[in-house]
Amino acid sequence: MSAIVLNPAKCVRSVSKFSECNRCETICPTEAIVVEGMLPAINLASCVGCGGCAGVCPSEALILDDFNTTEFFFSFASDEDNLISCRKNVPCISVLSTEHVMGLATLKEGVVFDMGHCDSCDIATTCRPQIISVAEEANYLLGAIESDFDVKLESLAYESTEEKNDDRRDFFRSFNLKSMAKSKAAFDREVEVATDELVQHTLDTTQIAQMKAKELPDKRKLFFTALKRAQKPSTFHVVDANEVSFTSQKLLDETLCTACQMCYRICPTAALSSDARNGKIDFDPFMCIKCHLCHDVCEPDALTLSSSYNVKEFFEPAVQNLITFDVRRCDECNNLFTSIQGKRICHICQIEDEDARDLWGIDGEF
Repeated sequence: MSAIVLNPAKCVRSVSKFSECNRCETICPTEAIVVEGMLPAINLASCVGCGGCAGVCPSEALILDDFNTTEFFFSFASDEDNLISCRKNVPCISVLSTEHVMGLATLKEGVVFDMGHCDSCDIATTCRPQIISVAEEANYLLGAIESDFDVKLESLAYESTEEKNDDRRDFFRSFNLKSMAKSKAAFDREVEVATDELVQHTLDTTQIAQMKAKELPDKRKLFFTALKRAQKPSTFHVVDANEVSFTSQKLLDETLCTACQMCYRICPTAALSSDARNGKIDFDPFMCIKCHLCHDVCEPDALTLSSSYNVKEFFEPAVQNLITFDVRRCDECNNLFTSIQGKRICHICQIEDEDARDLWGIDGEF
């Protein structure tokens, strides 16, 4: 049976303790995932391997140990059939994100979700609403880009007709050094899965280095690769941003921004960026995964989500400048700094100045 694997370096919660992301915990039908500390804790014995958490994870930090969505994407795209079913080719349809589904619908000229097993499924309480939500979002956006294709929900209750025959000779042939190593790894994994307790995750040195590398999730790359094969709409429509779960357009209030640099330094995909002088903040919707991390860490709430989204970003992505700062040299240390409201000394010198006044008991500036 499938089991979930967490890569702590990709989890947005590992980047900041202020992250409010708990999508994996919310969708888990067996409460196998608990988000209390910095990183999600997982009870592998309770995990049923549906992959719903992997489907909603914005950064692909969660994956199934025996199902790869990227490999499925290419395999399904080359298959003649357009049916996606939990009894045919996926552990649960909820393992697929809107980006996967829109990309496949574009390449396959439409896809069909088999909902026929949901009524008798024990995990349908959270997974079925997510599947329906993904289909509705995909259809909404496919309509916005004037696509002729869509996602259909049908109660087909597909069942495989293939019979599995186990041959004892094949079993004994499998015992060679290479397969024994794989069997040992599989056995160790089974022992881990059988442990009925929450497994806490931590970051090691290698993962910290990986965390610093800003990467775009594979599902985003697949999505835009698929859209390159689609015809551009006659009009780039503006849609309700609340109906788009996987990317965003942002607004920045220049009167509130303190130029702290936190938002673009913490962004896991470099959707927010600056220049060598830290003299501006740029935003690239192409790179945004709507993880909300930049909003979670913005203390003055200067950064907000736009209420609309232009689908032009799907076909002609462009970097947008949110703010440009006045970069000048500090009167005290002569280092470059971002001047807010005409300040002439940098933040470090200002703190040193305030500490000195406190030490000497002097009120006001000198």
